[in-house]
Amino acid sequence: MEQSVEDYKLIFEKEGVYLHTNAKRSNQDTTIPGFIRIVERVGVPALEWSPLEDDGRNAPAVLYSKKDGEGGEEDTNFDPGYEPDWAVISTVKKDREHVPVKESGQWAFSLPLSELYSLRRARFSLGRNFLVLTSRGGHPLPPLHFHRGGTRELLRALQRYIILDQSPVDGRLFLAYPLDSGALSQSFDKLHLLDDGGADLVSRFIHDPYATTFGGFSKVTNFFRAALRPPDSPAHSRSAQDPSLPSQPDDEPGFELITCGVELGPRPDVTRGQPLDKWEEFVDSEGRVKNPEKVKELVFRGGITPSLRKEVWKFLLGFYPWNSTTKEREDILRVKTDEYFRMKVQWKSVSEEQEMRNSLLRGYRSLIERDVSRTDRHNTFFSGNDNPGLTLLHDVLMTYCMYNFDLGYVQGMSDLLSPILFVTQNEVESFWCLTGFMELVHQNFEESQEAMKQQLLQLSILLKALDPELCDFLDSQDSGSLCFCFRWLLIWFKREFSFEDILILWEVLWTRLPCDNFHLLIACAILEDQRGELIGSDHDFNTILKHINELTMKLDLLSILRGAEAIYLQLVRCKDLPLKVQQVLGLYVPSSSDEDSPNSQSSETQRLLSQSQAGAAASDAACAPSSP
Repeated sequence: MEQSVEDYKLIFEKEGVYLHTNAKRSNQDTTIPGFIRIVERVGVPALEWSPLEDDGRNAPAVLYSKKDGEGGEEDTNFDPGYEPDWAVISTVKKDREHVPVKESGQWAFSLPLSELYSLRRARFSLGRNFLVLTSRGGHPLPPLHFHRGGTRELLRALQRYIILDQSPVDGRLFLAYPLDSGALSQSFDKLHLLDDGGADLVSRFIHDPYATTFGGFSKVTNFFRAALRPPDSPAHSRSAQDPSLPSQPDDEPGFELITCGVELGPRPDVTRGQPLDKWEEFVDSEGRVKNPEKVKELVFRGGITPSLRKEVWKFLLGFYPWNSTTKEREDILRVKTDEYFRMKVQWKSVSEEQEMRNSLLRGYRSLIERDVSRTDRHNTFFSGNDNPGLTLLHDVLMTYCMYNFDLGYVQGMSDLLSPILFVTQNEVESFWCLTGFMELVHQNFEESQEAMKQQLLQLSILLKALDPELCDFLDSQDSGSLCFCFRWLLIWFKREFSFEDILILWEVLWTRLPCDNFHLLIACAILEDQRGELIGSDHDFNTILKHINELTMKLDLLSILRGAEAIYLQLVRCKDLPLKVQQVLGLYVPSSSDEDSPNSQSSETQRLLSQSQAGAAASDAACAPSSP
């Protein structure tokens, strides 16, 4: 049905705006030139993009997932890049309607400005300006790349209809509000502060974790700003021109890239130590460990020699308390053995007829049997048919379902157990060591996946402080959510390093030194190690994913550990470290009495700082970061 000329009014048009589709079908181009337009259709302003060959009047929507009840092929933006069942992020029931976006073709889109939720602009030195748009319903629109400039003019034109207000938590993110001085009369229900509903939230998080995670809080702040400022207030035009912002060599000086402005000092050189190889000197006459912190420090610095690994792991994973005597440990082992076999009997005594009426237990057993048959079969302890190691792996995982029936079994847990079972070679000890490990990572396997989302967000915060250019490049390739790191964080790099290296990496991480999130610094070190390959090559979303997955067994663990510790020391020496980074590193914990002052650094941090080989910079090592 054609629109009349009176119903259609062109407000703004710019050519040379490319859409990067990341299409997986080989007969489609992944970079499509086109027009960006602001139009009024029947008096309703909308932002539209259409390909160059289109006449601009047909504006199909870019959708990465089907609407309820609609046909068509689904093309999800989240591709884990490995076994499909590794995509543990669950889909939750939707509780709000999709954005009313027009559909009349394949790649073009038309978005009413009233439905524009946020806009993020970035520019990296090796590329072009690009904008990322997010709708209020969570539809992830691909980045729009301005090969010939024009973002300044577009934003100026948008301000005829909406207010673009900078988010207080991300300088590159601008939230859109209507030009309505009566906005204060809107109810908080319409702000949707708590409508994190379902698949929309997952897709929004994957596409733009900053807008999704921080959106609820920034809505509150900017809601009152927008309501109380007059429309012609200079503060409203901050996004278009602000003389207080630093200038950059850009063809569009009117809309500058805002960064956190972190001035990081030099990264210190870090050396690794020798593995812990003497145990008697740390144990008193009754068997108590005299200096647990020193033991952890040595393990963090160099790992554990294989002959001591089993003994020390049982302390690191909580099977034995550090202050227990030899006699007390004998009693603990006896009690824990009885408790384990009581739980094992529970599932062993279930008859086939009973199990037929217990779909949950039947499902756990089926998943465990499938995963056990393919877990670390290259290792001689688990290789071959009818291997007793496989039977132990199966039995311990089934018993864990009895121990934690709410969580049960989720794929990936077999990967966590196999190195523990290999080292202990004991069913009871491996079970209780697994429960200790799961105390650290069980939230990774929960259906809501909130912990995984939070860790990906924290990883983004760290990487933005360390390497904003790399972050901008990943953003430009629709990879800024870092979803390709999902498997790394889920099972603590189990599939990225060799079996022998994982034994060292995990015991280092179990010390919880120098901070609880040291595994995120490991991820940062890997990404920085691959920086040249990522930015220097013609990568897009899919090839970035492919490259990251091909790093398996190719990473140098000792180099990565040195890099991660050096990153930590570099960050904690920064006197103006952003509050969000301090929180990720555990340097700042909000308190009810004083939410703006950071806590003093931990003793572990002080020891690491004093031990670092930083030369002249060593005098700054003990300086705690000041609050922003």
